[in-house]
Amino acid sequence: MPPPPPRPSVDRSRPPVTNALSTDNGPNFATPPKRVLSNPTAQLQTPPKSHGRSMTVDRTSDKTPADGTVVTTKSNAHTRREIIKIYRHINELWTLDDGGSLHLWAPDDTGEPNLTNPTQSFRLPKGHTFSLVVDDELWYATGKDIRVFVPTLDGSSQFQVLQRPLHQPDAGEITSGAVISSQPDRIYFGHVDGKVSIYSRHDYACLGMINISVYKITSLVGVGRNLWAGFSTGMIFVYDTTHTPWIVKKDWRAHNDPLIGLYVDRSSFWMLDREHVISLGQDSMVRPWDGMLQDDWMEQQMQSQEADFCKLTSIKTLVMTWNAGASTPYHLQQSPQDSKFFPQLLQDSDRPDILVFGFQELVDLEDKKTTAKSFFKSKKKEKDSDHEHMSHQYRNWRDFLTRCLDDYVQGEIYHLLHTANLVGLFTCVFVRSPLLPRIKNINAAEVKRGMGGLHGNKGALILRFVLDDTSMCFINCHLAAGQTQTKDRNTDISTILESQVLPAERDHSVRIDSFVGGGDGTMILDHEICILNGDLNYRIDTMGRDTVVNAVKANNLAKLLERDQLLASKRKNPWFRLRAFHELPITFAPTYKYDVGTDNYDTSEKKRAPAWCDRLLYRGHDRVEQLDYRRHEVRVSDHRPVTGLFHMVIKTISPQKRAVKWEECQEDFKRLKEKLGSEARLDFLINVMGFDPKTSQQIVASGSGSGAYGGR
Repeated sequence: MPPPPPRPSVDRSRPPVTNALSTDNGPNFATPPKRVLSNPTAQLQTPPKSHGRSMTVDRTSDKTPADGTVVTTKSNAHTRREIIKIYRHINELWTLDDGGSLHLWAPDDTGEPNLTNPTQSFRLPKGHTFSLVVDDELWYATGKDIRVFVPTLDGSSQFQVLQRPLHQPDAGEITSGAVISSQPDRIYFGHVDGKVSIYSRHDYACLGMINISVYKITSLVGVGRNLWAGFSTGMIFVYDTTHTPWIVKKDWRAHNDPLIGLYVDRSSFWMLDREHVISLGQDSMVRPWDGMLQDDWMEQQMQSQEADFCKLTSIKTLVMTWNAGASTPYHLQQSPQDSKFFPQLLQDSDRPDILVFGFQELVDLEDKKTTAKSFFKSKKKEKDSDHEHMSHQYRNWRDFLTRCLDDYVQGEIYHLLHTANLVGLFTCVFVRSPLLPRIKNINAAEVKRGMGGLHGNKGALILRFVLDDTSMCFINCHLAAGQTQTKDRNTDISTILESQVLPAERDHSVRIDSFVGGGDGTMILDHEICILNGDLNYRIDTMGRDTVVNAVKANNLAKLLERDQLLASKRKNPWFRLRAFHELPITFAPTYKYDVGTDNYDTSEKKRAPAWCDRLLYRGHDRVEQLDYRRHEVRVSDHRPVTGLFHMVIKTISPQKRAVKWEECQEDFKRLKEKLGSEARLDFLINVMGFDPKTSQQIVASGSGSGAYGGR
C-alpha cells in the first residue's frame, strides 16, 4: 500500500505544557478500576523506579502528581525484577516484569485493586518490546514477533491462543500499538523502521503494511476515529486511516527530544467533556493535547465555506528561477538570442499582477577566494571592495528588470516591492500599481545552509506578505550540490521549511483569518499560498551521462523522471517536506548542465549528467493553479531559466458575515462533539469499565456520571 499523501500543514499552536514529569526509563502506569463513575481516574497505579515495587496513588483533580496520596504499596510485587508494564483489565490489574512474569491482581469486595497477593501468575517470553490488552486478550510483542494470550484469574481458559507467533519479516521490531474504537476489528502496530502493520482481531491475519516514516515510531494511540503516532524526532502525526492512502490530518513538534509515549485518557469525556491526549518526552515534559483537534476542524469548516463570507478575486503571478552562473545583464545583451529572453517573457505573460524573479549564483560560487572572503574575516578594504562588487551585481539586475518592465509591458505601472540577496541568491519582486495599497505585513528572512548553516552560499531567501486577507510566501532556494547528496538536499529543505524566522502575527483575528494550520506566520507553511523556486540541485539517479543524453535526444523523458531524485523522494519518503508541495508535470528537457554558450550538455572533464535542477513548486490547496511550466533557451549560463505562470484566488473577508458563519460552525462542532462524546463514553463504559452494552447505553442516554459497577 502506498504511503500517506502530502501533509496539509505544520501546526505548533498547542495547549500549554502542564506539570513536568521525570520520564527516565519511561514511566508505566494504569488507572485502576473504580466501582462508581463519579471519578473513575481518581487513583493512579504506578511503579516507581525501584525494582519490583508497586503503589496506588490518590490522584484527585486539585493535586499535582507530587502531592498525590499513596493509598497502598506492594514492595515485593515482583521479586528482584523491574515492573515494565501495568495493564487495566475491567476490574483487574495486570503487572509484567522484565523477566516475563505476568501477575493478575483481582479486586477486593469494594471493586478496587487488591495488592495483597496476586491471584494468578503466568510466564511470558523474555524480550518484551510492546504489549497491549484488547478485550480479554494480551497482544505481546518480542522484537518482530507477536503472540496472543488470554490470562484469566481462574486459569480456566487456554492461555496461549496461537501456536506460532505472528511475524512480518519486512518490518523492524515492534515498538508500539493501538486500537481505534471506530475500527474494533483492527490492531495497529508501530515498528522501529517507521512501518505500521495492521492485524485482524477476528482471524489474526495481517491486513496490510503501511510505510509512514523513515524514523522510529515510538508510540501509537487511537483517538476517536484517528490514529496518533509519536516519533523519535519528537513529532506527532495524526492519521485518518479510513482512506487509501492514509491522510495526514495534522503534524507538529510536540517535544524537542524523542517522544516516549502517547496516552489517551478514555475517561476524559466523563471528567472533562473533551478528548484528552498526553505526550511524554525524553525532555522530561508531559504535554496535553486536544484529541478532537477543534481548532483544525473549525479552520477547515470555515475555509470550505469562505464563499459565504469572503469576496474572492483572481490574480496572475509570474515566477522565474534561474541559476545565472555569475552572468550580468551585459553578458545577456551580447547575444542576439539571449537578449530577447526577458522582453519576450514579459510580452508573452499577459501583464501579470505579481512578478517574482529568483536568481541563484549571481556571484561565482566556484571562485573560492570570493566565497571565502564572504565568510572568513579579511582586511576591511578588501571586504568593502568585494561587498561593493556583489552589491553592484544585484543593483545591475534590479535596474535591468525595472527597465524591461517599463519598456516591454505597455499600459501598466509596476512597483518594486522587494529585493534581497544572500551570497549569490537574489530575489526581486514587482507588483502592478493597483495591488500595492492592498499589500501589508511585508517581511523577509534568510536561512543559511552552507557549512552547516554558517554560510550563505547555500540556503534560501524568504518573502511573505498579506494581500487583502490572503497570506503569501515566496521562497528562493539553492540547495546542496552533488550527484549523491540527496539526503543533504532533503535536510536543507526540511530546515528551510521548519525554520521559525519570520515575525509572529500578534493579532489573533489576523492569525485565524490569514494563516493556516494554527500557525502564527513564523514558518513558511503557515501561509495560505506558497511558491518555492530555485536551483534545488536534485539529479537523476543511477544513470550515466551518455544514457541520459540519449534519452533526452529520444524525448524519452518519462524514463528519466522515474529516476529524478525529487520525484523519487516524494514517492518513497513519507517525511519528505516537499510532499506538501505540488509540481506541474515536467515536459521539457533537463535544464542542467550545459557548456556555456552552446546547446551541448556538459563535455568538460567531469561530464556531469543532465538533470532537472531548476524547479518551481507550489502549495495552496484550491487557492493556486499553475497554468504553465517551461524552460527558456538562454545560453549565457550552464543552467536554463524556468518560468511558471500561476492563477491565484485572493480573499477579502466581511467581518460581519464571518462572525455569523463562525457561530454556525461552532454549533456544528457542538453537535459533532456530542456524537463523538457519546461514542467515547460508550467505549469507556463497555471496554474499560466492563459494563454490558445495554447498561452502558442507558447510562449515556441518562447523562449520569455515576453508577454501580456492573461488570461483564
